[in-house]
Amino acid sequence: MNTPSSLKKAFDLAASTYDQARRQMIPCFDDFYGTVLRLMPFATQAQFRILDLGAGTGLLSQMVADKYPRATITLMDISDEMLDKARQRFAGREGRFKFVVADYSQVLSGQFDVIVSALSIHHLTDEQKAGLFRNVFALLPAGGLFINADQVLGSSPAVEQAYRQAWLKQVRGSGVSAEDLAAALERMKEDKMAPLQPQMDWLREAGFGAVHCWYKNFSFVVYSGVRMP
Repeated sequence: MNTPSSLKKAFDLAASTYDQARRQMIPCFDDFYGTVLRLMPFATQAQFRILDLGAGTGLLSQMVADKYPRATITLMDISDEMLDKARQRFAGREGRFKFVVADYSQVLSGQFDVIVSALSIHHLTDEQKAGLFRNVFALLPAGGLFINADQVLGSSPAVEQAYRQAWLKQVRGSGVSAEDLAAALERMKEDKMAPLQPQMDWLREAGFGAVHCWYKNFSFVVYSGVRMP
């Protein structure tokens, strides 16, 4: 059984090279992350509070920060090594950013207008995912938004096999190095993916409204929910 400590170790080890092959490992990179940005209902100069769960090296946070220069962002991750890379990424702009080393499935507090996550929640068990959605709901004000950009399990073994084969074909075709692919496959041993539909149901059960999947490309999805006024 995978544990938070084994997950932390996997990403601590990956921190130094994690970003170098992101576009190759995520064949739909621009649409995938771009959908997260397009879902945020704010004017460019708006001031609002964002929590990035499983923020890693700060890739998604940087995209948000660049689009919304007055937003304040809290980055939370279980890996201090990954967050060290995020601190380096935002050097000189620390006033807008807070870094929290914690297991967000166990420790979650504060108030935020938007909570986002990218390629992280699939490391939780189904029970933990449902519990996290309840905790996220409690941290949002009326009208607050949760966006998850993640990978999901196929709805059947045949669909899951098709997802995996398509991904492998795309990343190998992108010219990814054998070393980077092997490292990614090793980290994927920590995955506990769930199909999309149960996750949408768990959001609704947590109290979210306007639950919708806005983007899907094989296993890559972006879905959201709103704490309705």
